Amino acid sequence: MAIPILPGLSLAESELEVSYILASGPGGQNVNKVATAAQLRFDAARSPSLPERVRARLLDVAGSRATRDGVIVITARRFRTQQRNREDAIERLAALIREAAHRPAFRVATRPGRAARQRRLDGKAHRANIKRGRAIRHDD
Repeated sequence: MAIPILPGLSLAESELEVSYILASGPGGQNVNKVATAAQLRFDAARSPSLPERVRARLLDVAGSRATRDGVIVITARRFRTQQRNREDAIERLAALIREAAHRPAFRVATRPGRAARQRRLDGKAHRANIKRGRAIRHDD
């Protein structure tokens, strides 16, 4: 079964490895007995589902969640059940991939025009004159 990320981009569930670990937090005595926290591992470096551009950016966006081998590790322990924690981890991975797939707007570096530079210099000269007028004058 495929997990939809964006139109034209989806992940196969077989690429995800989910294991369950003991979680802290609410749950009473149950928290000591049942492994409800989900730990999702996704090998982004070798994933055939991701285009090269998205793969490279995903490892940057993941930051400390990515290992040196290119595996992204997400731990979800927000909820009390394994199923909801698993869904939460998958949704967080999908959000990371969506962020990595987003193309930042191309910005063309511009310089201020001549009139803008002149206005800036006129403003500076005006402020300097005001401050010069406040100075204490010693008429000797």
